Amino acid sequence: MTPIVGIIANPVSARDIRRVVANASSLQIADRANILLRVLAALAACGVAQVLMMPERGGIAGHVLRGIERARPQGGHFPAVHWLDMPVTGTAEDSRCAARLMRNAGAAAIVVLGGDGTHRAVVSQCGGVPIAGISTGTNNAFPEHREPTITGLAAGLAATAQVPRATALVVNKIIEVSVGGTTDLALVDVAFVTDGYVGARAVWRMDTLRELFVTFADPEVIGLAAIAGLIEPVSRRQSGGLMVRFAPTATASTVLNAPIAPGVIAPVGIDDWRLMPARVPFAPTLRSGSIALDGERELSFSARDEVSVTLRDGAFHTIDVAATMKFAALNGLLRHAQHAPAPSFV
Repeated sequence: MTPIVGIIANPVSARDIRRVVANASSLQIADRANILLRVLAALAACGVAQVLMMPERGGIAGHVLRGIERARPQGGHFPAVHWLDMPVTGTAEDSRCAARLMRNAGAAAIVVLGGDGTHRAVVSQCGGVPIAGISTGTNNAFPEHREPTITGLAAGLAATAQVPRATALVVNKIIEVSVGGTTDLALVDVAFVTDGYVGARAVWRMDTLRELFVTFADPEVIGLAAIAGLIEPVSRRQSGGLMVRFAPTATASTVLNAPIAPGVIAPVGIDDWRLMPARVPFAPTLRSGSIALDGERELSFSARDEVSVTLRDGAFHTIDVAATMKFAALNGLLRHAQHAPAPSFV
């Protein structure tokens, strides 16, 4: 059976309030379409013939179709692209719905263009389908920064089973948040802030932070996970995460200068931190406020709500691009022998 690969491209990622306060770049629709064309060409080179794509109203589809038509006379080769039959709301529900439909259609992999929030939406519905992330958001802690052509090749090699699952796939952690019986998840970080309303969803004012829980702590990323990473690094692959408690900078025992957004390094007061073992529920000390999941405020809670935070190992799969491409190189998966020229006699 010919494998199917899904593509979910968020046309409005990287358009939150952090764009106003930071010196972040902005990807236009044509740029996102060009990324997709590179991914599609790479998938075709690996033998992927069918692609399911999330519909949107931003104009990506038109750019992609025109790009395919322009490339074909020059020998460009692409899979057949089919847009999902689904309502388009312009919200994160589109990514969730598309991931669910792709999973039900038997997709072998899903390529995701977006930031941490888009990837979080996809993971909530993709089930056992592995994802390959391409960074197009504001703070991109979860998707690795890499040329999309290479990500497309790795996704194609994994989807067509040319690289064994044990090599191509890696398991990832999540944090489950329970508020009064409602459960949600985060891929990177869960922050408890004093603001009691969602409002402008992105967290960018450090004086509102009280507690932070992270699946990994990486000093090379941007955003809240960078705070934890500069205190005590925790890798994506090791079990458990890290918890950080904050204090006003004027009274904190430690003040950390952290890159909270592109071009923005802010002082953050640190009160305490500790490792966060997997499967152990944590309760926040903040009695009321709101909860940011992967940098965006999603939930509000009060003193009447029972709130818990639990890290889960091995929650979903991503495609290990580096390991997949190394396997391809060592096993000659992208090499093709040419016929030796016939000997000529004089």
